[in-house]
Amino acid sequence: MAPKHHPTPLSGGDRKALTKGLARARAVTTILATRSAEKRAAGEALIREADELLCQSWNEKMWADGGPADPSPSIDQAINAGYPWLEIRCSRCKTPRAVDLAALRHVTTTHVHDLTGRLRCVKCSTAGKRPAAELLQLWQRCPIGDTP
Repeated sequence: MAPKHHPTPLSGGDRKALTKGLARARAVTTILATRSAEKRAAGEALIREADELLCQSWNEKMWADGGPADPSPSIDQAINAGYPWLEIRCSRCKTPRAVDLAALRHVTTTHVHDLTGRLRCVKCSTAGKRPAAELLQLWQRCPIGDTP
């Protein structure tokens, strides 16, 4: 967008007033842009903290009660909170596995508990079985030594 053109007045007093007005408007613009950036950063920090608390709450519920997994944080909330790993276990052979949530293709509104039906055990699928996964917990680092 082209800068706005302000016609210069002929009289000296009007020119000075215009110059002062433009300088004030530019200064206010800079101040407002800085405040906007500060507020946005503070808001993003609050959202990150809220997402982390939600993930911690879900982890405690899964550890204490073993579920129900619903309601759970969305995949994007878990990644934003710094919990990109999901620990699962096969309901048939009890083999644990770590799933990198950041590597999954997903819709932004997909919740962690919705993955139960999509995640399958590799060992059992080769045997012709398709048991659903049990969701255990969200992790900040890979909970299992070898990453999948």
